[in-house]
Formats: sequence, structure tokens, C-alpha cells
Amino acid sequence: KIIMYYAPIGLCAYFANLVGEFGPELIGSYAKTMIFYYVMCILYFLIFYTLYAYIAGGKKGVRKFYKNVLPVVITSFATQSSLASLPTNLDTTEKMDIPKDIREVTLPIGTTMHMEGSSMASILKIVFLFTIFGKPFTGFGTILVAVLLAVLSGVVMSGIPGGGLIGEMLIVSMYDFPLAAFPLIATIGWLIDSPATALNAALIATSVLPNP
Repeated sequence: KIIMYYAPIGLCAYFANLVGEFGPELIGSYAKTMIFYYVMCILYFLIFYTLYAYIAGGKKGVRKFYKNVLPVVITSFATQSSLASLPTNLDTTEKMDIPKDIREVTLPIGTTMHMEGSSMASILKIVFLFTIFGKPFTGFGTILVAVLLAVLSGVVMSGIPGGGLIGEMLIVSMYDFPLAAFPLIATIGWLIDSPATALNAALIATSVLPNP
């Protein structure tokens, strides 16, 4: 009980120590990363999800998607969980006239497999650490490992409690970053998890639109 009460204070103190160690530019790096990721998520949503809806249902599908998707986005953004958004997704797809046998099979599978937001977030975390520690993000091996880690974080670990933290630990160990890198990347993960989850959950609704 005492640990739970004082953990937030300890986290703030540790973050203050990181700022002292890595310099005040760390705050600027966090701000730039957040702005970049949020803008990227908005553009991805507007461009690619519109395209997905059009492929699945034509112009009617696009209208139906944007008319019904807002509750899914709000729920996933607030809860930071695709699984917690599943009931809202089921209600949404019912309003979109998706057959029951399709939505009740596709949506639970999509909860752990449709992870565009999480995969993009993993790449962003890796690039962030490379920038902070002054390492060049170049070379086929470096990029291949980043892609594999993004897939693992987005699909394999999505159903594991605390899977995001496991992915962040893998990033730190695979690229041989110092242990101090873990709280840095964990903080980034917390800051960008909401829009990442919103992208993950919104895609579920898009993927089951009926063909025109």
C-alpha cells in the first residue's frame, strides 16, 4: 500500500533526475515526438482509413464509417485498450449493418491483430532512443530488427498484460542501450499510447465493412 502511494512521487523524482542527466532538451524531444506522432496518426486515419472504407464499401462505406466510428475512437483513446473498446466496436458494427456472425468472429480477432498504431509507435520509440543517445539509425540490420520489434510489439505482445513494457525492454536490450534508456522509452510509450490504441481499434470497424 505504501509503495502504491509513493510510486507516482518516485516516478516524478526519477524523471527529474533524467532531465538533470540528459539535459533540458529531453523535454523538447518529448514534445517534438508527441506532436509528430499525433499529427502522423491524424493523417494516417484520414487518408488510409478513408481508403480502407472505400475499398470495403465504396462511398456508402466511407459515409457509414465516419458516421459511426467516433464512439470507438473516444472509447479507445480514453481507455488505452483495444479490448476495453470491443463492446463499443460490437455496437458500432451492428449499427453499420455488419452481419452478427461476421462481427462476432472478426472483432475479437482484430482486437489483438489490428495494431497499426502500436507498430508505428514502436518504430517511433526506437528512433527516439537512437536520437537521444546520438546513434545513427542506419543499416539493413538495424532497420530489420526495428521492423521485427514493431511486429512483435504490435501483434504478439498485444494480448500480454504489460506487453508494451516488454516490447520496450526488448528494444533497450536488442540495441544494447543503457538501462537508463528504459524509463525514457516507457514515458514515450505512455504519452503516445492513446492515439495508438485509437488507430488500432478504429481499424477493426473498417475491416468488416460489407462490399457494395
